[in-house]
Amino acid sequence: MANEEKGCKCDHGSNKAINCGGASGGIYGLAFIGALVYYFQHASVLMDFVLGFLKALVWPAIIAYKVLEFFKM
Repeated sequence: MANEEKGCKCDHGSNKAINCGGASGGIYGLAFIGALVYYFQHASVLMDFVLGFLKALVWPAIIAYKVLEFFKM
C-alpha cells in the first residue's frame, strides 16, 4: 500500500523479485567499494584491514551524524 502511494506498482503477491526502492542501493554499494579500497590501501596490519572494513560499512551514518551535529539538530 505504501508503495502505491509513491507511484510504485509492485505485485507483492507474485514470486518475482522487484525492487521499488530506486538506485540508492547501487550508489551505496559503489561508495562502500570505494571506501573499502581507500581503507585497504592505507592498511598495514590485519587489524587495520578489519577496522577498514567496519569503517566502510558505517561511514554514511557517521557523515549523517556529523552533519546533524553541525546544524545542531
